[in-house]
Amino acid sequence: MVEAAKKERALVWYTSISLEYSKAIAERFQRKYPFIKTEIIRSGTGPLLNKILNESRGGMHAWDVISGSAEMYIPLMQRQLLAAYRSAESNRYEDDMKDNEGYWTALYVNPYVLAFNTRLLKKEEVPKSYEDLLNVRWKGRKISIDTEDFALLSGLANAWGTDRALAYFKKLAAQDPVPQRGHTMRVNLTASGEYPLVIAFGAIAERMAHKKAPIDWVPLEPVVVRVSPIYTGRKAPNPNAARLFIDFALSQEGQEIIRDSSLIPARADVDPNPPRLMKGFKRVIERPESYIDMQKAVNLYQEIFKVR
Repeated sequence: MVEAAKKERALVWYTSISLEYSKAIAERFQRKYPFIKTEIIRSGTGPLLNKILNESRGGMHAWDVISGSAEMYIPLMQRQLLAAYRSAESNRYEDDMKDNEGYWTALYVNPYVLAFNTRLLKKEEVPKSYEDLLNVRWKGRKISIDTEDFALLSGLANAWGTDRALAYFKKLAAQDPVPQRGHTMRVNLTASGEYPLVIAFGAIAERMAHKKAPIDWVPLEPVVVRVSPIYTGRKAPNPNAARLFIDFALSQEGQEIIRDSSLIPARADVDPNPPRLMKGFKRVIERPESYIDMQKAVNLYQEIFKVR
């Protein structure tokens, strides 16, 4: 594979990871394989998916590797744009972090947690379960939720069953939470005292806490965990370089770069910083395959919380 990649001499990586973090990964990869020139094309999930699909419709296949939201998986599979590749490194990943056929492996993950303002609440006052959020104390614009956390509903439906999950979310909506778009913004608002509680990604809450903001967080079991997979293309211009890159990204070294970039590694033998981001609680993984029914979850979530 290495000799074949030397002849290709290039790699095109489409990603939704921030340029700061994706450059850190690419630079270390190029240090290991200096004969492969790595080009990063970075965009948000929606624009990135549209770019890929538009290029495909025009007969263009410019990318070798994609990493980003699991939401891209179903559209890419339906159009037969992905190739199966079982990296030897995937043996270090738990079964719920990879596809049995090799079409995807989690590059990093993000759990939904309940973060809180430590100036407004003592830790013992913070809800310890989803049911605790329904206490009358948290009624009336006390909880910040995202307008687009459809995966949270989908994940709990997988864990509890659809009827129980829908009943719960309707009760949560009756608490009059504040729906806004953007996890980072909402955690910032919580830190500033706008709300005592916020349902948000653990990596963002932990990052804020590390910066000495008045933020801490607790897991609510089962913790819904979103995966951000890495894929290679069926028509990749540089297929051997693509496989080398996936091997590197999934390796211990690659996952340590992920961790050092304030993301949460998916590999079992590389702990997050701190380890509690993925340790010590029951979880349900929102796998890419589950997004086949995501539009139903989108419609229900928007109806329940009256958002669009």
